[in-house]
Amino acid sequence: MRKLGYLAVEGPHDVEFAYRLLSVLGLKRLRYKNEVDPALARLIPSEYPPKKGDLQMRMPIPLFLQSHTHAIAVQSAVGDTRLALKIEEAVEVIALDGAAFTSVGILLDSDSTIPVEKRYAELRQNLSGRGMLFPERAGCVSTDTPILGAFILPDNASSGTLEDLLLDSAGLVYPSLLELATHYVDTARISADLIADDLTEISKPAGRKNAIIGAMANILRPSKAVQTSIQDNRWLRDPTLALPRIAAAQGFLKTLFELAA
Repeated sequence: MRKLGYLAVEGPHDVEFAYRLLSVLGLKRLRYKNEVDPALARLIPSEYPPKKGDLQMRMPIPLFLQSHTHAIAVQSAVGDTRLALKIEEAVEVIALDGAAFTSVGILLDSDSTIPVEKRYAELRQNLSGRGMLFPERAGCVSTDTPILGAFILPDNASSGTLEDLLLDSAGLVYPSLLELATHYVDTARISADLIADDLTEISKPAGRKNAIIGAMANILRPSKAVQTSIQDNRWLRDPTLALPRIAAAQGFLKTLFELAA
């Protein structure tokens, strides 16, 4: 019987980030429904559109990763309330077949407008109201069953996002492309062609970083989404996995899901 894991993240980039870190620990990405461990198969939606009938809503199918010893579902959900709700729903759904998660974790960005400690405290309180007592500090895991833990990118202390880790990686494996993309983005931001409305997104706290990563990804995988580049290119492969902040995130997942080296 496999150990069952569940990881709630904030978006498709985070799904691919988790995949890259877990894939080198012996977990394979599943493509077909009949490959999914029966205990996790209930997490696959049985109807579309969802109950609200929103035809533009993306089908909420987790990414399933599996080995002979582990089966892990990585689920994207935007916002702390949705993260907590997704976890609660997943726990209840697999319990219908008498199954239970061995480990449940969260991977999310640090919001620059809210201190890391405050955001985690609020999320932890929300989860405790749903019967799940996460550790007092982000980056730690519990010793109970299921094992619980949350990692707040980039390092459980600083304000930032996944893109900070990708920029760390780019400095090592794509230094020239990083320099070119940075120059392009910074030059474009002061272009006379752009009005205030055009700069709304790039003016957000993580906007410049997102634009630089997007520019690099568009060279590496033209016309594809950034998450495709994270999956396919060298952002999260040796030697970048040894970078301190990336290694810390991978170490957290390894401990959370009880994975061997």
